[in-house]
Amino acid sequence: MTPSFRPSRRVVLRAAAAAAAVGTGSVRAQGWPNKPVTLIVPFPAGGGTDAFARPLTAMLTKGLGKQVIIDNKGGAGGTVGASLASRMAPDGYTFFMGAVHHTIAPSMYAKLDYNIETDFVPVGLVSSVPQVIVVHPQRVPVKDLKEFLDFLRKNPGKLNYGSAGNGTSHHLAGELFKLQTKTFITHIPYRGAGPALQDLIAGQVDMMFDGMGSSASHIKAGRIKALAVASQHRAPGFAEVPTSLEAGGPDYQVSTWYGIWAPKGTPKDIVDIIRKETLSIIDDPATRAALARQGVERSPSQDVRAFLENERKNFGRAVHELGITMGQ
Repeated sequence: MTPSFRPSRRVVLRAAAAAAAVGTGSVRAQGWPNKPVTLIVPFPAGGGTDAFARPLTAMLTKGLGKQVIIDNKGGAGGTVGASLASRMAPDGYTFFMGAVHHTIAPSMYAKLDYNIETDFVPVGLVSSVPQVIVVHPQRVPVKDLKEFLDFLRKNPGKLNYGSAGNGTSHHLAGELFKLQTKTFITHIPYRGAGPALQDLIAGQVDMMFDGMGSSASHIKAGRIKALAVASQHRAPGFAEVPTSLEAGGPDYQVSTWYGIWAPKGTPKDIVDIIRKETLSIIDDPATRAALARQGVERSPSQDVRAFLENERKNFGRAVHELGITMGQ
C-alpha cells in the first residue's frame, strides 16, 4: 500500500541545503522547528492520501531534523480533517495533506465550516494519479471491461462499489461511470479509501473506483483485478492495464491529486522551507521512479490557487449534472 522507497543521501543533502538557504532569515534564527511537526491526513491509514503521505513525511523528517508526524483524521469525505486543520494555530507546526476531494466537497455539502481556498495557504501540488476500476476476482469473475459491462447491463443493481465516502473522487468516479455506461451499481460509502479497499480485498464489497496509488500493490499481488484506468493513457508501471476507451468502454477520465496546505497565517518563510524540501524530494529521479511503479505521476508546476478554483467549478458542474445527493 505505501510506496516503498527510501531517500538517497543526495535527496537529504539537497533538502537540507534548501532549508539552510532559507534559514538565514528569522525562522531558522528562532530555531524552527524545535519540536515535531504534524501533517494532518484527512483519511484513515491505507488510502491513497495516507499512502503518499507516509514516505514523504519520513523524508521530510530527515531534512528538517525534527520528526514529522501523521495525524489521521478521517470522516465525511475528508472534510473532518480539513475543518480541524483550518482551526489549528498558524505557527508552522501543523500542515494538511489535501486532495481532489476537497474541491468536490463544496458542491456536495450544503455547509462547510472552512474554505479550502481562503482558510489555507497552498504549499504546493505534489502528485496525481488516475482512478482505476478494480474488482474482487472471485466475486466478479470477469476477464475484461467489456465482459464486466455486459454483466452489469444484464444484472442492474446486483453489484456494489465501495468508496472513500460521499463527496470523494471515488464516489464521483463511480457515479460518472454509471452515467456514461447507463448501468447501476449500488454505492457503499466508507470513512476512507483504506477501509473500503480492505473490504474489497476481503470480498465484502464487489468493486471500487480507486486511486491507482493505493490499489497498485494489491493489483500486482492478484488480490484485486484491474479492468481499466480512467485516463487518456495507461498508468506508469501498469502497461498491461488498458484505458477505459481501449478496453471497449467510454472515454472515461477521472484522476486524483494530492497537495500540502498550511493554515492561513503560517509564516511565509516556513511555508517556503516545506515547499522547497517537498519539491526536492519529489523531483529526485529515484523517488519519481518509485512513484511511477505505483502509477503516480508528478503534478505539473502551476498556479495552485487558479488550479483549485478551476477544479471546484468543474466538479460543481459535474455534481449538478450527475444529480448526486448526500443520501447516495
